[in-house]
Amino acid sequence: MNDLGRIEDLPQAYRDALTQNNLVPLWPSLRGVLPPKIPNRQTQPTHWAYRDIKPLLLQAGELTPIEKAERRVLVLANPGHTLEKMQASAAMYLGMQLLLPGEWAPSHRHTPNAVRMVVEGEGAYTTVQGVRCPMARGDLILTPTGLWHEHGHDGAEPVVWLDVLDLPIIYYTETSYHINGDRQAIDSEQSGTEYAVGSVVPLTVFEDRQARSSHGDTPVATYPVLRYPWSVARDALMQLADAQPAQSKLQVVYTNPDTGGDAQNILGFYAQMVQPGDTVTLPVRSPAQVFHQIEGQTAITIQDQTFHMATADTCCAPGYTAVTIHNPSAGDPAFLFVADESPLHRKLGVYENRSQTA
Repeated sequence: MNDLGRIEDLPQAYRDALTQNNLVPLWPSLRGVLPPKIPNRQTQPTHWAYRDIKPLLLQAGELTPIEKAERRVLVLANPGHTLEKMQASAAMYLGMQLLLPGEWAPSHRHTPNAVRMVVEGEGAYTTVQGVRCPMARGDLILTPTGLWHEHGHDGAEPVVWLDVLDLPIIYYTETSYHINGDRQAIDSEQSGTEYAVGSVVPLTVFEDRQARSSHGDTPVATYPVLRYPWSVARDALMQLADAQPAQSKLQVVYTNPDTGGDAQNILGFYAQMVQPGDTVTLPVRSPAQVFHQIEGQTAITIQDQTFHMATADTCCAPGYTAVTIHNPSAGDPAFLFVADESPLHRKLGVYENRSQTA
């Protein structure tokens, strides 16, 4: 195909007339918005080491009281999107949040969906719509769109968690806002065990369920599970490994037991286990992915970069990109929390698994 015309090829008077009438010629930019075979991606492979983040986060606790911060967070920004945009990928925002003993992060609600992956510390809790959710390392806690939530800390040591929000896509659609509220009365406490079997399922079961699901109206989302304890997800992975010792695809999906679908409606959340000494090659899919090391260590190779992940480290991979995960330990399994944009891609009709079509 011949090269398309450039904007510089047009007379200046013509270009000025277009500008005055809020018009733009498409053909000079057509290949930028519709590139051949693979999308242009601003998301870059990026690694955030927790050993670097933690001292800066604790220093933030000394410099800024919670009353002045409301949410004391250091954003994990992907340089491909520029740091000012504060996003990890096209649809994902990441932040490390600190809550000190005795602090209370006030109640509010907002349009972006959020989850909290607890990194370290004990004694904190999140209250979501009157339901108190204790926070322990590796737990996943939902704060879905529109639900009141706040964070409190009755313990004796700092608590840190990873925030994952769909803020970039909500902001892009000009629908992002928040409302402050009063401190919530606690109506109940959710341990997460009520739905332990139905809320964390093997990836293969989930994918089969999605393939067989009808294409009717999407049910109105309810959230019977707000807290997914790490003990439940870890046990499910260990049982999966025992039942299928030759299986390298040891991944479970955090689901909504009412719908059988993803726990939230824009981003997907998973737990991944890698056996000692194993290397796992993930399928090349359209959504970007975030990896957070819950236990152990891994070497994650994204394109031509390898990130050596220690416990509590986080990294990001762009979509349409090969990813391999190696566990260098000879005796201990490695466990990762994974977030991606799969639910959004499915809803938009752009989801691809190129490993299946290659």
